[in-house]
Amino acid sequence: MARPGFPRTIMEFQDRFAPDAACLDYLAASRWPEGFICPGCEGRRAWVLERRHLWECSACSLQTSVTAGTVMHATRTPLRTWFWAAYLVATHHPGISAKQLQRQLGLSRYETAWLILQKLRRAMVAPERSPLAGEVEIDEFWLGGYEEGLKGSRQHGKKALVGAAIEVRGAGSGRLRLQVLANSRAKTLEAFTKATTAGGAIVHTDGLNSYAGLAKLGFEHRPRKQKGAAPDDQTLPRVHRAISNLKAWMHGTHRGVSNEHLPVYLDEFVFRHNRRGTPMAAFQTLLGLGATHNPTTYDEITAPRQAA
Repeated sequence: MARPGFPRTIMEFQDRFAPDAACLDYLAASRWPEGFICPGCEGRRAWVLERRHLWECSACSLQTSVTAGTVMHATRTPLRTWFWAAYLVATHHPGISAKQLQRQLGLSRYETAWLILQKLRRAMVAPERSPLAGEVEIDEFWLGGYEEGLKGSRQHGKKALVGAAIEVRGAGSGRLRLQVLANSRAKTLEAFTKATTAGGAIVHTDGLNSYAGLAKLGFEHRPRKQKGAAPDDQTLPRVHRAISNLKAWMHGTHRGVSNEHLPVYLDEFVFRHNRRGTPMAAFQTLLGLGATHNPTTYDEITAPRQAA
């Protein structure tokens, strides 16, 4: 049995998910598309305890939370608020900031909006996603604003080094991967390539020596030498276009992002890019992915993260 259908308009969404009970039913149908199965006795019948988001098995009385293991685990925020947040995140093309989300949902505290967004972003990466295949363009770049007192391209200050890999789909682009990198040494870039790209793929890079060992790792490496230093160089057009779009999105929607939380913002951009052809269905995908992740606590979200 397939997961439940998705509302096609904002009016349909508003009518369908007006009460929390409707959200609870939808989440249960998404999580258990074949019908409820009790984790204790495998019973198929249950009573719904709406106020506590619980399903109670009619055979053994075991209570199972429909939000357990999802981004909404142990939440005190109404499910309807979560659904609207997921809808806005998934369907608003430029993305949405915590301040905008707070205003749109009428939340009294900025911290609530920020935490909701952080949890949703952590549900955007499917653990079982397949590596990029076919032909792939790979490059690395510095992400961050202008800093006074820096001289030359080697001085990066507080900027973050990010790796980008994108599939070649004819004249267009396929799936994208982004990852914060510790440095641009061969070991780091080779690890990024192996983590994002299937063995045997054709890999296009620039002439950086750090990529020279890719052929020995089983990739068909095709380095492209830059012709001059023109800013509009088309050595790697697809990955450069994705990098440009990322920078515009980061500046236009979020203004500034700390390096500690940068990885989840990169995950959000990848989520949007890879689902740009089906933005309305991204909401359903987001809730489905959320059920495959372990619950994320506030302490885990705010803990410092190390570059790969």
